[in-house]
Amino acid sequence: MNISKVYDVLSSLTLRSTPMNDGSKCISGIVYDSREIRTSDVFVAITGVKTDGHIYIPKSIESGAYAIICENSLFFEEYSLKFPDIPFILVSSARKALAVLSRHFYDNACDKLSIIGITGTKGKTSTSFMIAKILNQSGKKCGIIGTTGAYFEDYFEEMSHSTPESRELHRIFAKLVSLGATHVVMEVSSQALMMDRVYGLSFDVGIFTNITPDHISEGEHKDFEDYLYWKSRLFTMCRMAVINKDADRADFILDVCCKQNIDAITYSCTDTSCAFFAHDEVFYIDKGMKTRFAVDTNKGDSFEVSVSVPGKFSVFNALCAISTCLSMGCDKRAATDALKNVKVIGRIEPVENPRLPCPVIIDYAHNAMSLESLFTAIKAYNPKRIFCVFGCGGNRSKLRRYEMGEISGKYATLSIITADNSRFEELDDIIADILVGMNKTNGKYEIVKDRKDAIYRAIDLGREGDIILLAGKGQETYLDIKGVKTHFDEREVVNSYFN
Repeated sequence: MNISKVYDVLSSLTLRSTPMNDGSKCISGIVYDSREIRTSDVFVAITGVKTDGHIYIPKSIESGAYAIICENSLFFEEYSLKFPDIPFILVSSARKALAVLSRHFYDNACDKLSIIGITGTKGKTSTSFMIAKILNQSGKKCGIIGTTGAYFEDYFEEMSHSTPESRELHRIFAKLVSLGATHVVMEVSSQALMMDRVYGLSFDVGIFTNITPDHISEGEHKDFEDYLYWKSRLFTMCRMAVINKDADRADFILDVCCKQNIDAITYSCTDTSCAFFAHDEVFYIDKGMKTRFAVDTNKGDSFEVSVSVPGKFSVFNALCAISTCLSMGCDKRAATDALKNVKVIGRIEPVENPRLPCPVIIDYAHNAMSLESLFTAIKAYNPKRIFCVFGCGGNRSKLRRYEMGEISGKYATLSIITADNSRFEELDDIIADILVGMNKTNGKYEIVKDRKDAIYRAIDLGREGDIILLAGKGQETYLDIKGVKTHFDEREVVNSYFN
């Protein structure tokens, strides 16, 4: 892509621009972090929550940037005069410009994929793995982009966000296309919608799993209504919607779909009038904790589903995946076969070691809703005791800590409170916040600050008939403390106990 093309693709967002001295110059990349600048890159100056990219314009030019895209007119005036040989483009939104430019830079790869977007407070990751499994079983070639990373066959890439920034997103689309993918299922967070990471995309299917208060804090969403609004924006960008009719505010999402003239497919565990209705759930143990249920469709079809993921919410997730894939033309046999052995990394993931005294489950549960759902799923199997090892992240909402402490105190036989990603907060302060909620209950607890020792302590206590929950880390393989990430994989830690 040359400079002239940059001017062309941004024309609808451009407010002002300086003349091109040489429009034939080819750019080598698009950068929004000045530390990544290489010679001949385009630098997009974004006004962020914590820093303003405009102040790094001189540094980016010094590092070899060929062109500057910005959204602040004062900086545009100052630096375009100071650097007359560098093309400057003033746009109405730098984030939208980043998305548009990235799309063209990566050869519009998104147009070569059938894209399924999932939004909701919980269930996005598990549902995306189930959908991908069914599509692949049906002969499609489906990748995954989400909290646990980007996947396609042997390709894996770790992600820093559930929905990556637009430049990374379009780069991954291009990678998937180059590897032969025809479909991709991706998590679409409220932050991604609010920050235009998915600006300009057209989703073949938009999925709403559920919503409860979350991500409400400074730098995230100001209140629940703001959170809901941004979630709903996905349903202005899709051709078909799949909606959990049992979810809070489902009617609000359905109303958005109606106003957009989008065909909405509903699924439910309580409403028999929905397109897909699940009933008669059975939770059983057969070489692991499993779930079985029946599905009726509004077309008069009925069939049984067995899922290798435990718990009531696995019924919702599997039903969502079935509703989506069958509505896309997949065969029910492919769906039921795929779900029999689906595995979701970091989501009620059992640690496989025959020497364990009882099941050890790894899960990403890091807020009250997901933790309570985890306990509910486990209690369906009537364990003698539940040991819950958990901590809370630093530099995040304190409300989560109070609530998670209260939930674990309510449901666990013993809570072992430990470290998570404390980031730049003191661990003792985080634990003190957790105890605020814990002390509202009669729950027993121990404090073991080292997470490895905490896991060992739980295994020490475990006996046949018990279940050990390791909550909060899920797919993560590190601890983030004082700005330093150190390797920490709970699967390895559990297995190292026997060494």
